Amino acid sequence: MGHLSTHVLDTAHGCPAAGMRVTLQRVQADGRAETVKTIALNADGRNDGGPLLDAASMAVGRWRLVFEVAPYFRARGVALPEPAFIDTVQLDFGIDDAAGHYHVPLLVSPFSYSTYRGS
Repeated sequence: MGHLSTHVLDTAHGCPAAGMRVTLQRVQADGRAETVKTIALNADGRNDGGPLLDAASMAVGRWRLVFEVAPYFRARGVALPEPAFIDTVQLDFGIDDAAGHYHVPLLVSPFSYSTYRGS
């Protein structure tokens, strides 16, 4: 059974990005994005409610995760330039198999980020 999950690690502090807000959006063929849900990450840098999309909600198509990076680091007391070098990280990705497991981790600092399809 398919599902979508995420996990965010704060590489500047060496810990999960607890409290970071993340928005999941479905991207339509015309480019419009419809918000599916917005969450705040738990102490482990994950969604408290389990997968962002469970097997019943998984759908083939274009999706987007928007990570609110600058607000997270400011809340941690990090002095960022104005405007911040990285304000939000917007990751657009495709789901081609609704029965698949899609894990989208983010490693982030105020000045860099990386992602990959995890397992």
